[in-house]
Amino acid sequence: MAFFVGITYLYLMGFFTKSSEPLQSGIAKTKLAWTQRLKKTLLGRSSIDDDLLEELEEVLLTSDVGAATTEKIMDRLTKRVSKDKYLKVEELDKLLYKEMSVLLKASDAAKVTSVDGLHVILVVGVNGAGKTTTIGKLAKQYTNQGKRVLLAAADTFRAGAIEQLRLWSERVSVPLVALDEGSDPASVAYTAMMHAQKEGVDVLLIDTAGRLHNNVNLMQELSKIKRVVQKVIPEAPHEVLLVLDGGTGQNAFAQAKEFSQATSVTGLVLTKLDGTAKGGVVIGISDELEVPIQYIGIGEGVNDLIPFDVHAFLDSLFKNDS
Repeated sequence: MAFFVGITYLYLMGFFTKSSEPLQSGIAKTKLAWTQRLKKTLLGRSSIDDDLLEELEEVLLTSDVGAATTEKIMDRLTKRVSKDKYLKVEELDKLLYKEMSVLLKASDAAKVTSVDGLHVILVVGVNGAGKTTTIGKLAKQYTNQGKRVLLAAADTFRAGAIEQLRLWSERVSVPLVALDEGSDPASVAYTAMMHAQKEGVDVLLIDTAGRLHNNVNLMQELSKIKRVVQKVIPEAPHEVLLVLDGGTGQNAFAQAKEFSQATSVTGLVLTKLDGTAKGGVVIGISDELEVPIQYIGIGEGVNDLIPFDVHAFLDSLFKNDS
């Protein structure tokens, strides 16, 4: 109970900012699992000791924070506790909040401001992670900002991939460049680049093949697409967004590492957080890859992809709703 008293006190004192309702709802399962584990660990305790820290480590691991990141957090907490042997459990939430906020990387991906002219975004990720859906939602966000957007269907080998992107194209009223199913993905990307330049497009979103992340041919294809777009604009792609299914927990780590080795990933998109209790993976992936999380998906709606904000995420995770 002391934990929740501490949370309420910090919130009233302004330590936590008010987070949005969509975000709170979107990570509700993660928050519930996290809160229940912490409540069980802190029950009946008044001070932070070695036994409590050992149990806290287990809480972090079972919350899919990841082994390496958990070790970092525990090392810092242990050092802090060794300096102040009279820390109360009411202070643990604040300490955890601080350490997690340091490890998380944030990036303002809501607006295209760093590039003059055409801004090219390559979107990668395994099948089923929500890659095509993410592209449609991003297209909607950019059009809402007044940008001229174009989609490129370079996932040409997966049955139905082109039609899936076409449906999103129609849904958000954004034009699509597509060739026949089975066409060379790099050719699609090149055709889209030339069309985008001709039509004065602001943002080009390129969908890519998403077979298994350990498929060497897939990784070679991604490199080929990158080389082709650089023939048109040497600095392109300006962003490489890796879409990961947050519900896969530790499997997302393996996917992220493989894609990062094949392409220079500049940002992460974690989808399907509304349907999982494994949202702790947000903290571990960002820390281990040292790549900013730019968006998180918290629902099926067109507006359920939100720019990631470290403090809003942690506020929603830690805030006491009772």
